[in-house]
Amino acid sequence: MPPERPPLLARIHWYWTFQLAGWSAIGLLTLQSLSFNGMSWAIAGTSFWGAASGLALSIAWRRWLRRHGWVGRQADWKRIIPGVLALGALQSALVALGYFVLRPFGSMRGVDWLPSALASWTGIFLVWTVLYAMVQSLRRANRFEAEALRLEVLAKDAQLRALQAQVNPHFFFNSLNSVRALIYEDREAAAHMIDQLAELMRHALQAGTHATVPLAAELDAVRAYLSIEQSRFEERLRVTYAIAPGLDHLRVPPMALQTLVENAVKYGAEAHADGSDIRITVQREQQVQDGGAAMLHIDVANTGALRSAAGSTCIGLRNARQRLRLLGGDSASLELREQAGWVHATMRFPELP
Repeated sequence: MPPERPPLLARIHWYWTFQLAGWSAIGLLTLQSLSFNGMSWAIAGTSFWGAASGLALSIAWRRWLRRHGWVGRQADWKRIIPGVLALGALQSALVALGYFVLRPFGSMRGVDWLPSALASWTGIFLVWTVLYAMVQSLRRANRFEAEALRLEVLAKDAQLRALQAQVNPHFFFNSLNSVRALIYEDREAAAHMIDQLAELMRHALQAGTHATVPLAAELDAVRAYLSIEQSRFEERLRVTYAIAPGLDHLRVPPMALQTLVENAVKYGAEAHADGSDIRITVQREQQVQDGGAAMLHIDVANTGALRSAAGSTCIGLRNARQRLRLLGGDSASLELREQAGWVHATMRFPELP
């Protein structure tokens, strides 16, 4: 595929556009002021002689400023002002040469014109220099802002990768404990669990290279994980799904839903002798306060009571919350609450690209 062309405004060379437009305007204004008694080729030539010489001097002046760094981070006006005075004098001499060669009003007599010429041309070059210094300052500010944004994106990506690297070992540790608990009771079931764990490892390795994964892939991983845990807990672990249609393609943070399900198993079926029900709900909702933006609502609920987990590091939940904020911004959230004998872990975040 050929590279995409940048937009028209980005392809325009603004320096030359404004240079030619500005000096052409000076030439036209000079022509208008000199042709009050009639127009002639000599008057037109003299007018644009001054514009052309001013253009040439401004180009040379720009190169001098860039080469010596007089308009770097801070303009060196102690050097710039004498340079502008010299430019005004040189431009006045070049314009006088045009009058001498083309003679629009006959032979030149006296130097009464010199003070006003020096003042006007010095003022023009001073304005030109101030505008050029302002443009350079704005360009540097834009470059610094773009670099700051690039570094922020890189830092955000590095932080996200670090959080993913913490989630995966935490998940495998729990899964291997489940395999270990069953291997002495039912070897065939343990072999099936190992197959399921291999599928989960494949998903985790693939997910670790992406900031988001399709919801369908994340749900497949959750079903494989729950299949492992149901082999362990049997009828003590009861799972129901309520997945709204048409959401399989939506992107979610990898292993985030998995983390909530692990938590529900740990503090539900594992913590109670009679086991626990787990209900996984996924739906789309509209947020009125966010201008009607579509939000993905994921709720993992288990029967039981919300209580502090002694000895738990809560790495999974803390990382899931941080990853949601990194990917979805301030509108993303992860909340724990108890309601009517159920503990709900609810994620809400804007639909991710």
